[in-house]
Amino acid sequence: MPTDTHTRPGWLDEDTLDTVRGQVPIVYVEAVPVRVDHLGQVAKVGLLLRAQPDGSISRAVVAGRVHYNESLRDALWRHLSKDLGTEAEPSIPPGVAPFTVAEYFPDPGRSGFHDPRQHAVALGYIVPCAGECHPAQDALDLAWLSPTEAASPDIAAEMSEGHGRLVRRALAHCGRLP
Repeated sequence: MPTDTHTRPGWLDEDTLDTVRGQVPIVYVEAVPVRVDHLGQVAKVGLLLRAQPDGSISRAVVAGRVHYNESLRDALWRHLSKDLGTEAEPSIPPGVAPFTVAEYFPDPGRSGFHDPRQHAVALGYIVPCAGECHPAQDALDLAWLSPTEAASPDIAAEMSEGHGRLVRRALAHCGRLP
């Protein structure tokens, strides 16, 4: 498995990325990190605390772009390692089919998923993590919440861009939505 968490060459510089974002959807992976019990049922959901570009603080799932010529598995591994640390021991799903697809739009009312910078298509994955997880890169904190806590309106209000909706979809997919 790849261990390099740095950006690979071949990605776009900021000016080119801004131009592309204005013309085509960008592909992302989003991972809802979970702890599972001995039966494989979700016991805890990991949510990051991040500073947003506008200066606000919000909770979020692990998310990031898929680079050119990068497999979905590699993108998931890179972002999970970058945000949760290299000892998180994520179990990337054996199949690459996501549990959901979220379409983010610059218009906040269009889909319930919002990204003011771009139109993006995000493939959502539920990823059990068995190792030591620590907030890394630009994450300020990592909290492990019960499914009931993670699905609560209070926590959803702390999440930006529709991530609260994504977490609820993940819990429903696992049969753990309270």
